[in-house]
Amino acid sequence: MKTLLTTSLLALTLAGAAQAEGKLSIYHWFEYIPQELLDKFAAEYDVEVTMDTFDSNEALLAALKAGRLGSYDVAVPGDYMVDILKQEGMLDSFTPEELPNHGNIEDRWLDVAFDPGRTSSIPYQWGSTSFAVNREVYDGTADSLGLIFAPPPELAGKINVLDTSGETLTLASLYLGIPQCSADRAQLKALNDLVMGAKAEWASFGSDVAKDVLVSGDAAAGMIWSGFSAKARAEGAPIEYVFPKEGMIVWMDNVVLLKDAPNRDNALKFMNFLLEPENAAAVTNYAQYSAGVKGVSEFLAPEVANSPESNPPSDVTGVFVQPCPQEVQVMYDAIWTNLKK
Repeated sequence: MKTLLTTSLLALTLAGAAQAEGKLSIYHWFEYIPQELLDKFAAEYDVEVTMDTFDSNEALLAALKAGRLGSYDVAVPGDYMVDILKQEGMLDSFTPEELPNHGNIEDRWLDVAFDPGRTSSIPYQWGSTSFAVNREVYDGTADSLGLIFAPPPELAGKINVLDTSGETLTLASLYLGIPQCSADRAQLKALNDLVMGAKAEWASFGSDVAKDVLVSGDAAAGMIWSGFSAKARAEGAPIEYVFPKEGMIVWMDNVVLLKDAPNRDNALKFMNFLLEPENAAAVTNYAQYSAGVKGVSEFLAPEVANSPESNPPSDVTGVFVQPCPQEVQVMYDAIWTNLKK
């Protein structure tokens, strides 16, 4: 009986393993990958693909901490969140030999501070975070984050703000001219006073609706990612994406291999698939950001390659959001929690 039970368990285990070989589970940003590309991967590798979505890096981290680690094979965090996930022990690693297309990564995105040598992640898309303004509502000078944090009457009460503390507080810090992750009490007070004062002039917090409220006219200005701004223009919004004199956020989203991925081999196949220039370009044409992969230019639609959002002026400063030390992050979390009350 004992032998029979062991054999049965072994059979069940093998059956489960065989079944797992045909699956891939993705945790991804919303509206950020064309279904056709997922279908292409599924058909090419005979893999059943499932995908859940999140709307901020912080939401991703919270979900994984709440027990979702081990449910997904890959996720798509931003640069600073890759660093945090590494520190939390949530990422697996791989060797370049496990990704035959590892050499397709653009040199400038290979030895990045948040994942030196790319041992746990690959580049997905990169872009900027700033804001867009409706030029039929506001026709004045548009070159400053002051339009969000100290808005003129035309925009007051008509502004949408991204529901993500990392980006919102970083843009506020740029406007004030203070460093990210400052522990200086006077600077933290100034940051808190700025956002609490500006809140009265904001209509909403929303990341997943950042494009839609500009298209519908429910917002006359709003923080937004560069690709969302390009999509909003394509959908008829009379907006201008602003490159502020105080600076903007530059970011790179990345596909990471998660610890305890139930389908590790398929995860690596998917990551390698996304490093094919034609496939990386398919994401860019859909999302309207930029790929960190060599050889994509020949596959890009002209309106995407030439969009103003993807071609910032050379004199505009871009900064990455920095992960703060825990003792400092607690203070920024307090500011954000107070702001969202």
